[in-house]
Amino acid sequence: MNDINKALSLLLSKLEDWGEHLILMLPNLFVALILLIVTFYVARVIRDGLDKVIVRFSHSPALNNLISTLIYLALLMVGFFFVLSVLQLDKVVVSILAGVGIIGLALGFAFQDIAANFISGVIIAVQKPFGVGDMIETNDYFGIIERVTLRTIDIRKPTGELVKLPNKMVFENPVTNFSVNGIRRIDLDVGVSYGEDLERVQQIVIEALQDVKNRVKTRDIEAMYDAFGDSSINFKARFWVTYSRQVDYVSAKSDAIIKIKKAFDQNDIMIPFPIRTLDFGIKGGEKLNEHLESLQAQLKNGRGLGEN
Repeated sequence: MNDINKALSLLLSKLEDWGEHLILMLPNLFVALILLIVTFYVARVIRDGLDKVIVRFSHSPALNNLISTLIYLALLMVGFFFVLSVLQLDKVVVSILAGVGIIGLALGFAFQDIAANFISGVIIAVQKPFGVGDMIETNDYFGIIERVTLRTIDIRKPTGELVKLPNKMVFENPVTNFSVNGIRRIDLDVGVSYGEDLERVQQIVIEALQDVKNRVKTRDIEAMYDAFGDSSINFKARFWVTYSRQVDYVSAKSDAIIKIKKAFDQNDIMIPFPIRTLDFGIKGGEKLNEHLESLQAQLKNGRGLGEN
């Protein structure tokens, strides 16, 4: 019975101490509550203001959202630490900071790839080497960019497939941006017979390509010979076209082939077929007609033997 009374008296004493401490802390609690409300309000106002300002300097929605969110969380963290200081919980602040550091270190090791993709996405968003709608080639993938996030880049291939490439792969490997200049050069391989007048062929090709689809008129058309082939003299017809989609390039190249073929037909210029030599197993010095006559005689003799 005495033990129970002692326990009750101890409990009442503790409750009384806590009550007195609570009464003494009431002003601090009131100030802390006001400070917490003000922190949320100010952080929200600043975030909304930053959203309007950042848009003027950056056109990446993902990056803009990241910056405003980080600033918003930082303001909330500062206000939270002030609240703990008002409540005289400084030791708790130190413990929280230590815990955050340990947790951050553990998460850094656990999510290295995610962190690398995130950081790569931030750098890409800042440098802006390409944007939505650009035609690029990277990591053996070719297509138009549909979406850029802080984790992946979505590429739509010309055949319709959607590829989601991690930002780390794009950041660490070469990227060819075909849309950055708005124009692209077409190199078309052509061959003509060895008997043709090469200078005349050059002039005919240049005239034929004057009205190719999407051709950039300010750039010269070039027809440059580059090789003696097995059955033809080969040259490259080079010209520039406006480029925003892959169909611009493909249609212009197709149109150029049609115009060159028509020009060659009109001017009796021959595009030679490859020459092939057939080996009948004839020994050197023996004529083909004599060899055929010998084979025919053998066949006749064999037929006669079969009849007897």
